[in-house]
Amino acid sequence: MPPTTLTPLAVERVTRDVDCLSRAGLCVDEFFAEVLDSLGRVLPTEGACVATADPATGLVTSSRKYGDLVHRNTHDHEWGLREFGDVEETTFVRMTETGRVAASVHQVTGGDVAASRRMAEFMRPYFGFDDELRGLFLEDGRCWGAVAMFRGDGDHFTPGEVDLLAGLSPFLARGVRSGLLASAAEVLPGERPHGPGVVIVGRDGEVLQMSLGAEAWIEELVTGAHSGAAISAVAALVGAARRYAAGETTTPPRSRLRARNGMWLVLNATPLTGPDGLTDQVVVTIEEARPPEIVPLVVAAFDLTARERDVTQLVLQGVDTKEIAATLHLSTYTVQDHLKAVFTKADVRSRRELVSRVFFDQYQPRFGEEVGVDGWYVS
Repeated sequence: MPPTTLTPLAVERVTRDVDCLSRAGLCVDEFFAEVLDSLGRVLPTEGACVATADPATGLVTSSRKYGDLVHRNTHDHEWGLREFGDVEETTFVRMTETGRVAASVHQVTGGDVAASRRMAEFMRPYFGFDDELRGLFLEDGRCWGAVAMFRGDGDHFTPGEVDLLAGLSPFLARGVRSGLLASAAEVLPGERPHGPGVVIVGRDGEVLQMSLGAEAWIEELVTGAHSGAAISAVAALVGAARRYAAGETTTPPRSRLRARNGMWLVLNATPLTGPDGLTDQVVVTIEEARPPEIVPLVVAAFDLTARERDVTQLVLQGVDTKEIAATLHLSTYTVQDHLKAVFTKADVRSRRELVSRVFFDQYQPRFGEEVGVDGWYVS
């Protein structure tokens, strides 16, 4: 790989590019493609993988691959199990916990890349990579996604390249947040799987059983031409569930994600205990998210201040301006100013549009359909 000189001017240029892209209202696929194109001019790699994550749990919810990794998805299931089931200083979860925004494996291991099981047992044997540069998309301690970039042939990432990626973190987080809301759900009658999908995974990580609708749900996890294997999101939950069952983490194995058709889904993993007391199997459920499950995620994606979130929460409860002012000990003029800011960030013009944007994005196409005994749509 030809050497590059990472000059201050080059760093300034790519930072400005990514900042502008994060404000452009691009969907996630467009945003990632444009960012990697800009980064590639100053930070060459052989391959890269970019992922979105649930900011509440840090679990990967989708992935896109570029360079030598495109369409090489055979081992994605194993990657998910390793990434969220093993403990290393450079796993995405561990980096979030320690506040390490970016790192190269070569740097963290002091040059002993083989000390990383992920590199020694996975990246080198399967792909021939000799170093990995990872960066988190962090904002207020929450991880909205991450990128992993790779080099082979003995090439390693420099401290300057690590610093560059770390500096882009808030812009990358902003781009993912806005990208998740860039498109409304487009779901036609008859296109939705019926009932929740259930996947049972065995001790060795293999899928033992699936419910009739599970495969259709999993297909909705494929994001596009650059998508990694859809099953990797399930594998990530399985790895996290095993650590949760062992008491190694207190974060529930749960993730919310936006499917290919724009609908919000929620995935939960539950470890099962076998006769020997060991966690033998893990059950993963995939189903359409209900409003209370996605409202915090959607509101967080608007990039509101703490006070704007307080106002928004009361608006969503149907509280009028005068009551909001009394509850928050503010003047009605201040509440109106906060509402104007919220409307601008949410790209709406009224309370009604705000409520619709938060609650009804994916449910509007289904109004008029049959409702079951639990008050939810039958199909």
